[in-house]
Amino acid sequence: MKVAWLAIAAVAVAQQAHVGSDGVIQGHEAVQNPSVTEWLGVPYAQPPVGQLRFAPPQAYTPRGLHVASEYAFAAINNYTQSEDCLTLNIWSKQDSSRLKPVYVHFYGGRWTSGTTDTIFYYGGGFADAEDVIVVTVNYRMNIFGFPGLPGQSPNLGLLDQRLAVEWIKQNIRAFGGDPDRITISGQSCGSASVDYWAYAYPSKPLVAGLISHSGTALSFPTNNRTTAASHWYTVSSQLGCGTSGNVLSCMRKQNASAILAAASAVKVPTTNPARKAPAFQPTVDGVTVFENYTLLSQQGKFARIPYLVGHNANEAGFYKIAAYAQGSILTDQQWEDFNMQTFFCPSNLEAADRSRRHTPAWRFQYNADWDNTRLYPTSGAYHGVEFNMIFGESAEITGIAESDAQCQLQEKMRSAWGAFIADPEHGLEALGWPKYNPAGEYKQINKIDLFSNDLSASTLAEIGLNNDPSVSFVGTNDSARRCATLLAQL
Repeated sequence: MKVAWLAIAAVAVAQQAHVGSDGVIQGHEAVQNPSVTEWLGVPYAQPPVGQLRFAPPQAYTPRGLHVASEYAFAAINNYTQSEDCLTLNIWSKQDSSRLKPVYVHFYGGRWTSGTTDTIFYYGGGFADAEDVIVVTVNYRMNIFGFPGLPGQSPNLGLLDQRLAVEWIKQNIRAFGGDPDRITISGQSCGSASVDYWAYAYPSKPLVAGLISHSGTALSFPTNNRTTAASHWYTVSSQLGCGTSGNVLSCMRKQNASAILAAASAVKVPTTNPARKAPAFQPTVDGVTVFENYTLLSQQGKFARIPYLVGHNANEAGFYKIAAYAQGSILTDQQWEDFNMQTFFCPSNLEAADRSRRHTPAWRFQYNADWDNTRLYPTSGAYHGVEFNMIFGESAEITGIAESDAQCQLQEKMRSAWGAFIADPEHGLEALGWPKYNPAGEYKQINKIDLFSNDLSASTLAEIGLNNDPSVSFVGTNDSARRCATLLAQL
């Protein structure tokens, strides 16, 4: 009986993380993965309310015991209604024998909506399978995260991400994590923000590796200062706070739901029928977001840390739903151009430029189309579907069991991502994944077309072709000229 009590006490101690000078965060056993401890709703910043609404995040100082037993509120967006949202969630195996590599994920959502409180991003399974620490981060979205207000920091959501990683860097050792082996990951707009990070913090990246799923700094439009200010004042005018000047004090007094409703009513011209741009999105400020990423990429002005970047074979399978709902009918060729211009080609260009600057880069394309992840009969490998393989919750979400081939491919993908997170420099090479090789790529220099037809450059990882649980490698030189044309239109 005494031995059993001591075992329980040991687990209880392992579930307590001591952070800061006098803070203790109490976790608990993950129900789905009993060997994993989870800490949910851990604050990394002060609540961005009152005078901190529309302000850069302020560090949170933990004091006393914080019971991290449930997800905190999601950032206020189209579906949830709370500003007190700057929290993160942590999953780690109950094993203190060594410091573990750390995987930090930023969700997508078109800069408008997103949350970590979803089974889709439950991190216990991945933490259990690969013995990595998984962290998911809430950050501000919509007008609360990207207000674009004149004279102030316009990209608060990106600053939230930075502060979250600073908190992780400082405190993750208490959870069994290695502060020198942090990899940040993102999907869609979260993926673009990971790439923004490489340009915003080239000398102080804080992290050891970057993973972008379906989006780079070249993928999505940004606002300029004039457009951002116009949208900001459109909202402040609707709420009676004025059409110019400093309206911040008035806006901080307004009801959050009223602000969100006014922001949702701001009209944005349609420039891309496949993806409608939101009114409140990153604004070029020369600090966190820049203007010409194509040039910056060519000049090598990014953090020289390993980069795993990729996309899915039919990203449009997701976007078609919203397009059809808005009455936008595109041809098959237009959708294919959208796939290439928004996802394939930006990944192609940036991976090639990193390779040329001797920065390790790997590229992937996910192709599988499983019964329990399909949106509709022809949705294919659509935007975001590959995370069912990383976090592994497709059966839980749909109630349809995973096939044997799906389980096999999930194991291979988790192993590959785990290898990169554990050792961004060499982990994938140890699994037989070649670094991306731009040989065979088309490039225009001084208006002279240069094209090397090196068919040996088979370095794009094709994952799950024809639902085969394997990874193969192909070249991309056949699409290089088309990418040059499509990217020139951005």
